[in-house]
Amino acid sequence: MTISINSTQAELEKLVADLRGLIASKDLDAVPEIKVLRQRIDDGMHSVREATVRAAHEAARQAKDAAQAADRYAHDEPWRLAGAALAVGALVGFVLGRR
Repeated sequence: MTISINSTQAELEKLVADLRGLIASKDLDAVPEIKVLRQRIDDGMHSVREATVRAAHEAARQAKDAAQAADRYAHDEPWRLAGAALAVGALVGFVLGRR
């Protein structure tokens, strides 16, 4: 997921850089709307960066919580987990043996 977030953020930043390049002309500095547009772009990018970081941290927290829950279950129910692993292994062996 992080790779996807990073590539999406990189593409968005490239798009914004291209847009800023288009409106960066010194001839446009006299147009007040251009200054406002530049500020809105900068503010929007800042918001997107913050949202991306928050989403990445939340995903990492959820993955950690899931791993801890799985670890607790494996420690609390080792025989059940071993039985499930045995059943899956037997099923895979049966399927592969029929080929």
